[in-house]
Amino acid sequence: MSKTLPVVRAGSPGHAPVFDKIGIVGLGLMGGSLALAAREVWPSALVIGVDEKDVLERAMVQHAIDVAADDLVVIAEADVIVLAAPVEENVSLLARLDELVPGPAIVTDLGSTKRAIVTAARKLPPRFTFVGGHPLAGAARAGIDHARADLFKGRPWILTPDRDDAGQTIDRLFAFVTALGAVPRLMSPDAHDRLLAFLSHLPQLTASALMRIVGEEAGTDGLALAGRGLADTTRLASSPARIWREVCATNVDHIGDALDQLIRDLQALRGDLAKGDTLERIFGAAAEWKARMPGERPRPDGS
Repeated sequence: MSKTLPVVRAGSPGHAPVFDKIGIVGLGLMGGSLALAAREVWPSALVIGVDEKDVLERAMVQHAIDVAADDLVVIAEADVIVLAAPVEENVSLLARLDELVPGPAIVTDLGSTKRAIVTAARKLPPRFTFVGGHPLAGAARAGIDHARADLFKGRPWILTPDRDDAGQTIDRLFAFVTALGAVPRLMSPDAHDRLLAFLSHLPQLTASALMRIVGEEAGTDGLALAGRGLADTTRLASSPARIWREVCATNVDHIGDALDQLIRDLQALRGDLAKGDTLERIFGAAAEWKARMPGERPRPDGS
């Protein structure tokens, strides 16, 4: 049975919302931030949140949602359904939409990999239009308590359409994410997964492995002497393993290739520590690429 918490309305009517009823399944960092942003941009829209009861209560305290329930039936009337649970859970949720949502709806997700969910979405009835989505935004810590309305401001939001007839849906989702402050981009599901294996998944695995090695060797007393370099390099190491197990499981091939390339460079460094020629080559190329990142300036002194 659905356990629905009271409706809480706030704000005054603003410009017309892209979607009148926004259903968000999963109110962690991403889903919670989306809810907060939507309520800030469109006070007249109805934001419906689905999650476990304790998460819903915290979301209500933050005024992130208007309607809260721990049963998916509450999204039956939503115009857009945003799947913001972990990747494999999102895939499972797709299979339940046919029985829960009787009318047409746009469906999207916020997952870090796209091929698995796009493949699953092909089985949806034609009254649903699915376009995969992934905002390239985040924080070192997950959960509704760390959600914020400005999380997506100025950040890319990749959309991965898989249907030739999704043009109107893409236009509406472009308007939706743009109003939330993000910058929409189109990409194929495979191109997305390949790129994110290097931009996001490899850095996460590397930071976590590095923090484990340093922590176990240095111990608490040794870590007390660490400078900002280690803290900055391992900022991602607080991320929850549960989410990343699913990311890795749905992008094995591309993440495996990314790890292989990193391992080759580390092995080359290991074999050339005394001479340093490999170090010079890798550090030089790294500095050049680092300088090309947005907001970066070359720092030849390494400071």
